[in-house]
Amino acid sequence: MSVAFTKEESSETAAETQLPDRPISPHPNLVTESGLAQLQAELARARAAFEAANGIDDVNEKRRQQAGPLRDARYFAERVRTAQVMPDPISHDTVGFGSTVTYSRDGKPPQTYRIVGEDEADPKTGTLSFASPVARALMGKTVGDVVEAGGHELEVIAIA
Repeated sequence: MSVAFTKEESSETAAETQLPDRPISPHPNLVTESGLAQLQAELARARAAFEAANGIDDVNEKRRQQAGPLRDARYFAERVRTAQVMPDPISHDTVGFGSTVTYSRDGKPPQTYRIVGEDEADPKTGTLSFASPVARALMGKTVGDVVEAGGHELEVIAIA
């Protein structure tokens, strides 16, 4: 095997193992208590995957297998470090972080979402990021208020 071939392979492998960092949101890292627990669990999973990859004998394959978990560990470590745990809302008079809000949109059936941190948001499971356009439009509103978001009128029906 020629040295040139080895160096080429090594430079390709190095490029594969230096993944760019996951982007960090410019918004404050507000989280619920369960959101912080989710971030900590993701960090633990990333660290475990990195450690599991340490057992691979082939150096190049080890680097490839460690790249994703290492990037994720950096991301989740930063998100845990900067997390600002927000208490559950005391009042259900206005929509705020942690509120569960039900609204109707343009006469369609009502939708209910809890407003949470960016990393814990998943609209499929009923959570919206506080930084999303819908959540930003609803923040501070009360039952009966109508707001516009994304070209739609939303009417607040309930806050829990």
